[in-house]
Parts: sequence; C-alpha cells; structure tokens
Amino acid sequence: MSKTPVIAEIGQWLNDSESFALLSHVRPDGDAIGSQIALGFALMAAGKTVRLINEDGLPENLAFMAGSEKIERPSGEPVEVDVVIALDTATQPRLGERTLAAVANCRRWINIDHHKSNPGYGDLNLIDSSSPATGQILYSLIRELGLPMPAESRDAIYVAVSTDTGSWQYRGTTAETYEMAADLVRGGTEVGPLNALIYDNHPMRRVELMRALLNTLEVSSAGRLAHWKLDQATVSRLGVKPEDSEGLIDIIRAIQGVIVAVFFEELPDGKIRVSMRSKDPRVDACKVCMLFGGGGHSLAAGIRMSGPLADAQSRVIEAIEAELATLND
Repeated sequence: MSKTPVIAEIGQWLNDSESFALLSHVRPDGDAIGSQIALGFALMAAGKTVRLINEDGLPENLAFMAGSEKIERPSGEPVEVDVVIALDTATQPRLGERTLAAVANCRRWINIDHHKSNPGYGDLNLIDSSSPATGQILYSLIRELGLPMPAESRDAIYVAVSTDTGSWQYRGTTAETYEMAADLVRGGTEVGPLNALIYDNHPMRRVELMRALLNTLEVSSAGRLAHWKLDQATVSRLGVKPEDSEGLIDIIRAIQGVIVAVFFEELPDGKIRVSMRSKDPRVDACKVCMLFGGGGHSLAAGIRMSGPLADAQSRVIEAIEAELATLND
C-alpha cells in the first residue's frame, strides 16, 4: 500500500483528533474484532482516547484475544467522540441500529474495509478489495503512518488475517500477506499458541451443530453445489451461539467437485442469513448475493434476506444454478 492522498488525510485526522469510536459489523468475526483491537490499541498507545463498540459484543470464541475486554456493546447513551471509524463493514446498516444511534452525533467518519461491495459511506474511505482482510490494510496503515504496534495490535492483526484467509489458504492470500506475517512473528507473535486458540479450542456444542448440519446436507447441479441449513428449532435444542457456525461452511466447500457452497441460517427475527463460498472466479458469489441485497467478495459473500427458510433457499439456489449453467456454455 503506497501513501496515497487518502492515507495521508487519514493520518492527519488521526493526529489532529483526540477521541475515537471504532466500530465493526454485527455478528463479528476474527477480522472484525481483530481490526478493532489492532487499530484501537495502536491509537491508545499513541495517547488517544478510544472506544471499541460492537452491536453484538465480543464472541466467546474470540475472548482469548489480548485486549478483547475493551469490546463493548452500545449502552444506549450517546457516544461523544471526534471521529468514528467503521472497520470491515461493507454497508453502514451492518453496524447495527443501536450502534448507529449511539454515534449519531459524530459527523466525521472514516471507513476502512476490503469488501468490493462497499459503497464508500465514510467522509474518508480506504477500501482495498484486493486485500484478503481488513487486518492487512490496517497493518500497512499503522506501519506507513508510524503508529505504535503494541503486542495487542500485533497479535490481533495475525488473528484477523489468519481467520479471513482460511488460515492463509484462500486465493486472495499474497506474498505481501506472508511478508506481513513474518514481520509479526519477528515482532513477537507466537504462532503455535495463537493457532491453537483460533482453530483447536471449540465447545462440544459446535461438534453437535456440525452433526446436525450434515444431516441437512444436499448436493445438486451435478455435484457442483453443496448446501445445508440451520433452523431455529435446532439452534434452541443445541444452545447454539452465533459464533459456533464460524468456518463450518469450509467443510462442504472442500467436497471434491463442489464449486459453490452455501449455508442457510434462520435467525430469531425470521430473517435468513446466507453465507456463500465459490471456488471458481467465474462464479461470482458477490454478484449472486447482490441480487438479494447482499454483497462481499467474489469468492465469499453473504445475504440477510426475508424468509421463510425454504423460500429463501429455493430463490438463492435458483440464482446459483443459473450461474453454474453458464460454465457449460
């Protein structure tokens, strides 16, 4: 990342301002929480006042991260800060209604993200859809602006990028990504213990969830489309938490011959959350998801759409089948 005018301007805002609210999307993942901690602790080490706010709070599976105790839910009281920074969030509504209400009085917004569907809703927008994770954008930003890199920031960047690249294996992972990781390790990141906490530390209910999902697995379109579903009855029966399903879609994505994998999840409000993964650039997951008001990346995207579950499943599968059919042309 070169020091473009927008990076220089962000640097000026960070230098001139004293207080910040760092936000990330609902149902946060490793890149969302990792990005908040990474930039938040860098700014705190530079003497700034920072609040890390997420609509849903800290997921249980990321509570191991140093600095994660700073993540707070919006309290209902106005948050008075100089600058709001939205991280890893493709559209402003994805920050959550209570969070947006809390920062409604703030007029200066920075938007830092890597989703290609991001419309640029900030006053300053640093959007790099070629980056595999927002954490990697922040690593470059922190380094280029000469901000401190405390241990919390360093390890949070590692978690952010590792989780959003499928442990360094997705197509968007570049030489720059590995060079960044090497620098983090040289700086003190202990890869073994961190990886164990990220990937080998799941509650038993996650295993029960995986078993339940496998019982709903369907493979269609000559073996090129795999999908499964999770209804509220199963969520209630197993006591599933939102973070328990994180990464499970990779199980069906890995099926030989499968090009597109989809996870349909019924939410408590009746909406349907759709997670989609493509293994072939010719089938653009973001393009399909945008048909239903969603978005994301070419190979990983999502939707939050109206139910019921069976109807949403039918509509999305029909759209995917149409895209897969073009591969035969």
